[in-house]
Amino acid sequence: MKLIKNYDLEVFSPPCDPGAERFAAKARLNMDINEVLPYLNAILHGAVYNPAAPALTWKRDGHSLAFHPFEILISNLDDRQAAENEIEALIDLVNRTWERREEIDPDFETHQRPTHLAVYKLLPLTNCRACGESTCFTFALKLVASQRSLGECPTLSEPGHQKNYTALHNMLPEAPAIG
Repeated sequence: MKLIKNYDLEVFSPPCDPGAERFAAKARLNMDINEVLPYLNAILHGAVYNPAAPALTWKRDGHSLAFHPFEILISNLDDRQAAENEIEALIDLVNRTWERREEIDPDFETHQRPTHLAVYKLLPLTNCRACGESTCFTFALKLVASQRSLGECPTLSEPGHQKNYTALHNMLPEAPAIG
């Protein structure tokens, strides 16, 4: 059974950047989704859950997302259609997570995002530019911001780097299948 059946959508340019060609979206929900937050916390690597707020924040593909009891927000979108599509996909993610809650161990812990330096130390540190960035540190910054993925560093897939790849995979945000 779906948790979210109806919502009101607002797509806007953030007031802190008027005239920008970026958009944000807010889905005002018709019900409280607080109960699903620990389940989302369990499946969204890199999410930061604050049960006292209650809120769960997450970064994916350069977008900042926030789940609150009666709203879902996303920022840094290209256009209105992308905003509508992303919100629809997030609503679907919440509903699928709720439907699968019997299979998921809820995570009530507050986790911190990894620091840029912690991620950097696990990279090959070759500055080979095979990922398209000028340095491994720049790549680490973009990994933490969810603007790049681990698969974009070919050196990490070479023998001798499996342990670091696994550690990075476990600490970085990971986008589950959405939509």
